[in-house]
Amino acid sequence: MNASEETPEARVFQYHERTKHHYDRYARSPGYMDWANQPDPFRVYQNVPTLALPFLEKDPTAAHANLYETDGSRPRPFDLQSIAGLLELSVGLSAWKAAGRSRWSLRINPSSGNLHPTETHLVLPPVQEHTAGVYHYSPVRHELEKRATLPDSLWQKIEKHFGTTGCLIGLTSIFWRESWKYGERALRYCNHDVGHAVAAVRLAANLFGWKLAWLKKMNYPNMSIH
Repeated sequence: MNASEETPEARVFQYHERTKHHYDRYARSPGYMDWANQPDPFRVYQNVPTLALPFLEKDPTAAHANLYETDGSRPRPFDLQSIAGLLELSVGLSAWKAAGRSRWSLRINPSSGNLHPTETHLVLPPVQEHTAGVYHYSPVRHELEKRATLPDSLWQKIEKHFGTTGCLIGLTSIFWRESWKYGERALRYCNHDVGHAVAAVRLAANLFGWKLAWLKKMNYPNMSIH
């Protein structure tokens, strides 16, 4: 390998070529399923305060075009009901299926192999009687798991910085959920799934008349909604 092939850019292109499907062959994979070590599709934080979220009683009153644009849409109040609806319609569960003794869930956001490596975390302002904090969204329970409490003074600084009311959303990936099945292809599939989740959050935010903004000075997916 010459010096040019050792650059980070060259390694990225080598990985891309090595892990993509071709017309005459599939991309390389482990070749077997290690069922004894199948990853749990749901992350759960134990011994933390939880906040149960309400389900939507009816679909948002919006036209199909409102999925793609917010011009003229009346913003919904930024309350617990709306935040719960945003999560339900973007990264929540959509159905359960069963075959024999096997049972598995489907989610709103698409995923390669239905493995769903993407986890959703939120930084929320004070909402009703709940204090500002850092939360993890549990789709299987439709609840928020509180990871940290934010002082009101800190949230006021965050709100002043962005100049609007809203929240922050961070997406992370659990690579084992993908590599268990796809091996080295897991990285590209995790990136695909993050893109699916970002699109789902944006479409759901539009239904509530909210704007999703990408925080560009980051090396991982972070969004704000206001």
